[in-house]
Amino acid sequence: MKNLLKMSLVSGLAGLVLVATPVIAGENPKVAAEVMALARAQWAAEIAGKPVSEQTASLADDYTEFSAGAPIRIDGKAMNARLYQAATMDGAKPLASDMVNPKVQVYGETAILTYNFVGMLQTKDGKVEPNNAVSTRVYSRINGKWMLVHGHFSAVK
Repeated sequence: MKNLLKMSLVSGLAGLVLVATPVIAGENPKVAAEVMALARAQWAAEIAGKPVSEQTASLADDYTEFSAGAPIRIDGKAMNARLYQAATMDGAKPLASDMVNPKVQVYGETAILTYNFVGMLQTKDGKVEPNNAVSTRVYSRINGKWMLVHGHFSAVK
């Protein structure tokens, strides 16, 4: 009985230590390359004028977004795609898009990509303007595939 009590106490303390240990992001170059490639593939599809379904291929169905384009959180891939398609009806189009200063933090099956977005946009009048933002993308591995579950994009003027 004394040994059982000792084992229970030791295993309880070990559990407490595990619960109290802070989770620290890991660096995983393979995951970093994968999620950055997903963002760049989305931009390439936008620049090439591919269908919105191709541009949003890496978005999870329950994707959420905060951005300058809406004063509220956008919920769902379908709503995001409809709003994006409507926003592009004015004839403006992206010419170049990339990320500067990317950082990927990996927490198990979740990867957080933060970066400074740099781009050039051609307005419907043909004028070329910078399109810059600070950005956060949260990916989760769903059924073995990295999917974008949340994005937060704030324009920088």
